[in-house]
Amino acid sequence: MVVETKNTVPMWLAVAITVVVSLPFGLWFDAWNIPLWAAFIVWAEYFVLGGKPEALKTMVPAYVLGVVGAAFVLFIMVALLKAMPDLKLVKPGDLPIAIALFIGFCLVIYAMKFVPVVNGAGTLCFFNGISMGLATFFVGTGVFSHYVTYGGISISGDLGYYLTPVITSIPAILAGLLGAFLGWFNVTILFPRQVAK
Repeated sequence: MVVETKNTVPMWLAVAITVVVSLPFGLWFDAWNIPLWAAFIVWAEYFVLGGKPEALKTMVPAYVLGVVGAAFVLFIMVALLKAMPDLKLVKPGDLPIAIALFIGFCLVIYAMKFVPVVNGAGTLCFFNGISMGLATFFVGTGVFSHYVTYGGISISGDLGYYLTPVITSIPAILAGLLGAFLGWFNVTILFPRQVAK
């Protein structure tokens, strides 16, 4: 006798339900809306890592560390940009941005070898955390994102300028946590069962 796993609820229906469940987080909370595009990317990670709850032990810390790594690099960038705003190759500030991103990512990616959770299966999650951290910083108009005052958090002056990467990393982290939940939820509502074939 061969035993196989069958879903009680079809995948097409479970995905549609999961998408609808996610909508309030991106529509109802105004200044605290979570970027659903980032959550959907993390949701896909859950399936890439096997679609089992054990995947969360890797994906959540690796993703969060990726966002933190991006915030660190962006902090270097805003500091260098503040120190040399007119330095340029083509447009003012482009050279300090390039230098900071190059040096910062050399450091962050080199540091991966010392953090086991971001290696192996965690590599994808770590890089997705980096990309979502960068995205929530850069999305919007100009260098600074519309997430710069996420949740109404507003710090004026130089301190606010330097803390911008920290503030813009909040929605990236929340989106990652929501995406991890959506992956788990999507698989759970399939109600998989073992059947004899």
